[in-house]
Amino acid sequence: MEMEWPKCLKCEIGELVPLSDYGREGSSIMYKAWVCTNPECGYNLRIDNGEISMGRTIGLSGK
Repeated sequence: MEMEWPKCLKCEIGELVPLSDYGREGSSIMYKAWVCTNPECGYNLRIDNGEISMGRTIGLSGK
């Protein structure tokens, strides 16, 4: 089954796809971030400690 994701409103080329993470106690956090699939765009939305941030620079983690 193929999923359809929303188009990125910034670049209108990529799609916004969800990413999940784990909380401090190890519980799963579904859809913690949405990122654009266009590597040249880099647009993202994140939820951190209940606050929404948009467009922060993203990169690879050393973890």
